[in-house]
Amino acid sequence: MAHSHGKYADFEGLRERAVALRRQGYSLRQIRDELKIFNNDILNQLVKGEPPPEWTKRPNAKDDLREKARELRLQGWTYDQIEAELGCSRSSVSLWVRDLPRPKPRYTPEEQRALMQEGLARRRAADNEERKKTKLGARREIGELTDRELFMAGVALYWAEGSKSKPYDRRERAIFVNSDPGVIQTYLAWLDLLDVNRERLGFRVLIHESADIDAAHRFWAEIAEVDASVFAKPTLKKHNPKTVRKNTGDDYHGCLVIGVARSADLYNRIEGWWNGIVAQAQSRLR
Repeated sequence: MAHSHGKYADFEGLRERAVALRRQGYSLRQIRDELKIFNNDILNQLVKGEPPPEWTKRPNAKDDLREKARELRLQGWTYDQIEAELGCSRSSVSLWVRDLPRPKPRYTPEEQRALMQEGLARRRAADNEERKKTKLGARREIGELTDRELFMAGVALYWAEGSKSKPYDRRERAIFVNSDPGVIQTYLAWLDLLDVNRERLGFRVLIHESADIDAAHRFWAEIAEVDASVFAKPTLKKHNPKTVRKNTGDDYHGCLVIGVARSADLYNRIEGWWNGIVAQAQSRLR
């Protein structure tokens, strides 16, 4: 739906929610409290064109509405606002109030836009706060990680992210590639738990050729708690001018590749452990 709010990505989503609530019989005040939108202009825009629920209407509603519309117009309300507040059609509002003087606009279009931005920004901040609370609560639920829990997490992590042998191509080597520092640290803690000697580990960075490779080495050396000198020659991804890359800038460090030397036995155990987890999960589905 193209209108002047197209550029506010979150406006459309909020409008859908507001309209849905309106259709469930919410009053403007209830919608305001539910969506935490305390700016009347935005609120009115969100439910524009949606009639209010029956219960908010009174007997002799037409006369009452006409009176109310005139009263609001005299207070300087715009057609849009009266329409949204009373849930009438534009033609009714126009019929009832067109003899009254036009109100001076309360805000210039720029001010209106700024107010809207501000309202949406406040809303975003409230959402972020909520998200933070949820994540923190969930983090506390994990509590202390037992060896067995770390063991299980590591098996699942390897099977999701590590390299796997194919029946037609048995490589049987434990190789793990990831760009997420937390995933890398969890994997290394898991290898420690399995008593895999750190000296058996080989490290290599896989990165775009235009990136700062020294900075990436320093970054991953710190994450893996190794010396940058232990890294093998990096694998560089060639630049493709057709690709629009999002992973650029200071936050881009490429991926870290961790290989375990002499790892056929370890690889086969991982495959066996994973099969054990799958078998148990399958039995729960029955």
